[in-house]
Amino acid sequence: MSHSKILVWDLPTRVFHWALAASFVGAFVTADSERFRDVHVMLGYTMVGLIAFRLLWGFIGTRYARFESFAFGPRAVLAYLGSLVGRAPQHYIGHNPAGSWAIYLLLALGLLSGLSGYVLYAELTGEWAEEAHETVANAMLAVVVVHVLGVVASSALHRENLIGAMITGWKYGDPDADVRRAHWVVGTVLLSTVAAYWAGAF
Repeated sequence: MSHSKILVWDLPTRVFHWALAASFVGAFVTADSERFRDVHVMLGYTMVGLIAFRLLWGFIGTRYARFESFAFGPRAVLAYLGSLVGRAPQHYIGHNPAGSWAIYLLLALGLLSGLSGYVLYAELTGEWAEEAHETVANAMLAVVVVHVLGVVASSALHRENLIGAMITGWKYGDPDADVRRAHWVVGTVLLSTVAAYWAGAF
């Protein structure tokens, strides 16, 4: 592996990642609290808004943020998992095949959670909405746990700090793989929008 420091994750992708993580954890913790019901709803809306942004950024964002860069099929996922078991992990600059499936699951479950939560909050239907909302949230938690464990395992096997990379945006690799633009304006607007929405909700 080259030891050149390159920019892989643009700012909007990083802001989305950590804001979604914070929103999900906050929403999950406040799920059963009547006192913090408004906070729970606010975080749910935030998740849906963030996912809507990510779906758009998946088509117009930088190289490794685009869906086309991590559109892996089942064979690629199995091959990657096999390489981890064999302690000869395949290296990817962007999302690896297993991580890509976790992302797609989280996006889908996040939208389903928001939809079922809205139906429940607006009292549009019967008890099934509450059960569906809880089931989807628990499924999302399971995917998050597996994703975190996978990141830790991959970091150890690849000998690179994947969590740190999602904070700073930088990894080591071929200089030609650098995305070159961090998109500070878009990232700042996204972060400011989330912060303003949270501030206005209190």
